[in-house]
Amino acid sequence: MTEEQRPTPTTCARTVFFVSDGTGITAETFGHSVLTQFDMKFRQFRLPFIDNEDKAYDAVRKINEVATEDGARPILFSTLVKTELSAIIHRANAMHMDLFQTFVVPLEQELCVKSTHTVGRSHNIVDSEEYKNRIEAINFSLAHDDGQSNKNLSSADVILVGVSRSGKTPTSLYLAMQYGIKAANYPLIPDDFERGKLPSALYPFKSKIFGLSIEPHRLSEIRNERRAGSKYASIENCRYEVNEAEAMMRREGIRWLSSTTKSIEEISTTILQEIRPNRSQY
Repeated sequence: MTEEQRPTPTTCARTVFFVSDGTGITAETFGHSVLTQFDMKFRQFRLPFIDNEDKAYDAVRKINEVATEDGARPILFSTLVKTELSAIIHRANAMHMDLFQTFVVPLEQELCVKSTHTVGRSHNIVDSEEYKNRIEAINFSLAHDDGQSNKNLSSADVILVGVSRSGKTPTSLYLAMQYGIKAANYPLIPDDFERGKLPSALYPFKSKIFGLSIEPHRLSEIRNERRAGSKYASIENCRYEVNEAEAMMRREGIRWLSSTTKSIEEISTTILQEIRPNRSQY
């Protein structure tokens, strides 16, 4: 590639590294929140389990290689706890965003308490009650996916209803995995619309029901990926099902939202506000 052909840092995608002595999920989650504020493309790499000096030096080598190839220093989000490893990583030719130095040190000063500086502390919860609750919630959501079981619905924190492919299953699993919420989900089908009623098993737990809807054209696109050219995926059928489902939810006084332009995180947050306004203590 000639100098004339080589893209400048302002026109090419910048590279981002998420470096951690654990899974890197915290660094990646925080980094994504920041990067979404910028209307440009980023190439992203996670470097997890950097828990000794050899791995730290290897990470520096990789970061520097990318800096040379790109002609621009990468952006680096780090959650390294050990100061000696963090010092090595800071030798990399990168724009450093050290989450521990940015947040933990000021908090130590404000709270007049030294942090534990424990590696992987946020994920070290195998024996905790919170972890057990999350596993139980995941098993519950899997057992009650797509209306496959009516058992123990009294134990559900929320019951999601909506037409097929409106986002019920991924939302149920996200709520279980992230928050330990026991979420069942039921599809609203043509038989329900003909009767003009919810599935009978749900009425005793109506206060727990939350509805998801979706724009018919988007629903048709999603269904065509699964069953192309079918009546199930046709725009006419999608429009009918969505209209009937929304009419039923209004008639039954069910809280609901459209998932068309919302992320699972946004949907889940709205549901949490409705069913569990008080968050856990840390």
